[in-house]
Amino acid sequence: MTLPPNNISGSSNVHEARNALGKRLRELRSSAALSGRQLAESLSWPPSKVSKLENGRQTPSDDDVRDWTRATNAEDETEALLASLHTLEVQHAEWQRILRTGLKPHQQDLTEWDQKTRLFRAFEATVIPGLLQTAEYARARFAEGIRRLKLPNDINEAVAARMQRQKILYRPDKRFHFILTEAALRFRLCPTEVMLGQLDRLVSLSQLTNVRLGIIAFETQYATSPWHGFWMYDNERVLVETFSAALDLRQPQEIELYGNAFEQLAAVASYGRSARVIISRVIDDLAPEPQEDSE
Repeated sequence: MTLPPNNISGSSNVHEARNALGKRLRELRSSAALSGRQLAESLSWPPSKVSKLENGRQTPSDDDVRDWTRATNAEDETEALLASLHTLEVQHAEWQRILRTGLKPHQQDLTEWDQKTRLFRAFEATVIPGLLQTAEYARARFAEGIRRLKLPNDINEAVAARMQRQKILYRPDKRFHFILTEAALRFRLCPTEVMLGQLDRLVSLSQLTNVRLGIIAFETQYATSPWHGFWMYDNERVLVETFSAALDLRQPQEIELYGNAFEQLAAVASYGRSARVIISRVIDDLAPEPQEDSE
């Protein structure tokens, strides 16, 4: 499989940070003249855990770090290691941890960023962005997450929280620029009647004065590959969602990279009436043929 050319950012930075943390843990163990097995036995851990932590294949918990520094007589390193760990956790937050108390609290966390952000830029290749979703489409998306991640079922509260967040679309001090592929309009991720309602809502929202909605049609020649969706909050943060985790990227070079990618995607998107023509074409293809009255 060919990796995206932008793979130097995001997940690779997280991998490098986890490796750097593991290398520092290994150095502390070596300085204490302990083998991996000896350290594991002193902490009542399986030997494989030491190897996984040192080689960046597992992220330690706060208690793991404290136990490690205590066992290696390096407790003066504890705070620095915990700071590195917490930075890593911000960059790479696993959904099982983010959503362990349910879906609604995560929606409330996003609301905090909604309030402080002036310009929202979002590209989605496969789904409708949360701020543009109907309640029924949102319910289908949340239901998938609950099934896949085996989460607490607070779907009604989560849908209500997402609908509450959408009020921000009508604030004149906020600007929104959404780019969707035509595929995102056509993927069957919910019942047909739900998708038809969702497409109709996109047509309506595309006419808001502070919302710019671009659609990249199937026949469009791309300048930048649509590898994955991402959200940009002003020039402060890029959020990338994967199956297992959310990548929260805040390094200036990463924000610049994603900003450039967004501009290249925006350059080939259709807007205004042309975008609505694409949406209407999808509606026509999706809508059932009217039944003829029988005599």
